Amino acid sequence: MERLKQKFALDSKFKLQFEQNTEKFNQNVRKGSYRLSSARTGSEASNAKTVYTIPVVFHIVMSNPNQVTDAQIQQQLDILNADFAGENSDSTKIPEYFKSLFGKSSIQFSLAQRTESGDPTTGIERVTTTKSSFSSNTNDVKYTASKGVDSWDPDKYFNVWICAITATTSGSILGYATFPGDLPAVEQGVVIDYRTLPGKSYTGYTDFEGGRTLTHETGHYFNLFHIWGDDDGACTGSDYVEDTPDQADASSKCNSGVIHDNCTSDGNGIMYQNYMDYSYDACLVMFTAGQISRMEAAVIAYRSSLLTSDGTQEAIATTNNAELKSIDNMDSRLCTNSFSPVITIRNRGSQTLTSLTITVKVDDIVVATSNWTGSLAKANTTSITLQTITTSEGEHTLTISLSSPNAKTDEEISNDTLSTTYQYYGPVATINESFEGSTFPPTGWNIVNNDGGITWEKVTGIAKTGNSSVRVNNYDYASNDETDDLLLPVLSIAEVDSVYLSFYVAAATYTSVSSNSRGLVWDTLQVMVSTDCGKTYTSLYKKYGSTLVTRTEPTTEAFKPTASEWRKDSVNLGDYIGVGELWIAFRNTTEYENNIYLDDVNLRTVIINKNLKEKGFLVMPNPTDGNVDVQFYPQPEGLQRIQILNGLGQKIAETSISSSTPANAYTFDISQYASGVYIVRAVFSDHVSVKKIVKY
Repeated sequence: MERLKQKFALDSKFKLQFEQNTEKFNQNVRKGSYRLSSARTGSEASNAKTVYTIPVVFHIVMSNPNQVTDAQIQQQLDILNADFAGENSDSTKIPEYFKSLFGKSSIQFSLAQRTESGDPTTGIERVTTTKSSFSSNTNDVKYTASKGVDSWDPDKYFNVWICAITATTSGSILGYATFPGDLPAVEQGVVIDYRTLPGKSYTGYTDFEGGRTLTHETGHYFNLFHIWGDDDGACTGSDYVEDTPDQADASSKCNSGVIHDNCTSDGNGIMYQNYMDYSYDACLVMFTAGQISRMEAAVIAYRSSLLTSDGTQEAIATTNNAELKSIDNMDSRLCTNSFSPVITIRNRGSQTLTSLTITVKVDDIVVATSNWTGSLAKANTTSITLQTITTSEGEHTLTISLSSPNAKTDEEISNDTLSTTYQYYGPVATINESFEGSTFPPTGWNIVNNDGGITWEKVTGIAKTGNSSVRVNNYDYASNDETDDLLLPVLSIAEVDSVYLSFYVAAATYTSVSSNSRGLVWDTLQVMVSTDCGKTYTSLYKKYGSTLVTRTEPTTEAFKPTASEWRKDSVNLGDYIGVGELWIAFRNTTEYENNIYLDDVNLRTVIINKNLKEKGFLVMPNPTDGNVDVQFYPQPEGLQRIQILNGLGQKIAETSISSSTPANAYTFDISQYASGVYIVRAVFSDHVSVKKIVKY
């Protein structure tokens, strides 16, 4: 709860959304919307409920990870399973008046038997670290980069990290957990101090060595709150479970008999025996039926993928088994119409892999077949560059398959094939896109969505013109620092004198743009340009906070712009004329604020008259029947006035220039004057330029 409160303090929007999601979940629990199947196994008389087994992986991250034995891990797992199933031997300590509330869950836990890649595992991962302990204020233990270890896929495994947790000024921290909906997803799981495991005794932890810390934190993982409601004794908080008594604050030590407090001052008193209290391990003996229902509901609502995970299935032992691990060099957009795929293969069989057939398809048509030979030992990987393939314009699917390892039948075909999509289009010279078409992204456009989450999308009913626009839903993008690129078609800009990319933008923030509480971190919109096929980008336009918003007041609902809340912005691409093919991207960087919209993206080019570029001062048309355009190139400096004189030297028209940045063109109408020769004088601060024109 302390960690959650810290996140709330840093991000008020996350706090609001978490609270809204909690209330929605609570309502559905009250309605009975989430229930695990009540199907029986065997005869009805056996009264044996279906057991739902969740694979768990224990990451032991210590300077000496062997200090924690496999036997301790198994003993800890046995305690967790017994506590959830209500089969804990110390349930005899439940007072008679609470026995009717005793809950027994169908959820059980098993050590993972296969890794994410399908290899055998004990479900116990030992990692040696140079850190003596890990702070509960950070998630360093959950990342290899910070001397911890990365989680296994949190959609497939219940991750438990075991380490030494740094003590705070208020005492030792036994463990901490993530609630459903806490972010980022890769941090989902539980962290416990190794001294809370059963089997050994440590000074200062003797009352917490019964394995109940994991039981308690797993309760949080499945959306249980502390039994006292974390309200500092106000009696207004709640654990959202109806059959747990109100309680003022956390219990401590081992109590006995009926205990009353200012929240429950009569009756059977508080339930200090509950796993979600802070009593000593020896006195924690029960979940209530209401808590069990809430946890099982959380499995259905938030963690149902754990129930279908293959992590509990025994890994298959094979002799000849080649795995296609990845297609490595395929971007979603190709630079040229030819490419050479690079793949990584892994020998999943026990026999050394010496030969392999590789088949390449484009849009389900075989375009290449090759035979690889080498020597790849069991569990090793190697990279292979395949032959060059030529592709046509359009969007395509590349499929690569392996077969005949060691000239034998592959014993596991499920890992033989991978597919990816790509597109190739030649460069264009114009863009005029309002997103009104039926296809999104439009032809030649594409999206780079690195995290696979919320990204650019087409929306209808919201637009500057027409009926559609595009947006990134930052309002629901509950992450920070994720980038999403909307790539325009490849451009080739040549033989023009100036070029501008213009677009309409609409944006708002959730928090006030004048607030400093976020450290001036806001959703950001950039226009990026690349001249090396997307390898590197330069930012030409970057706006955020007060410079980006078109609605200045904070908006705590999903932003939908009105007709007046669009602004036209433009980017000068003049420096990129004639440099080759350009990749232009609109880049959204989310900081969990509010929506950003784009519409009417246009590329505007200008070609200057050749004579004007050569002479710098031109009058057109000449001869004229009345209208005269006086043009300058480049923009004239020091221009003070333009005069038109007749053949007698009399001034018939004049324009005075008051601006410090004169325009490039001025128009005069001399249609009311007689035919003949006229003089156009451009008076500068340091010289005068003249041109003769003929009026017919």
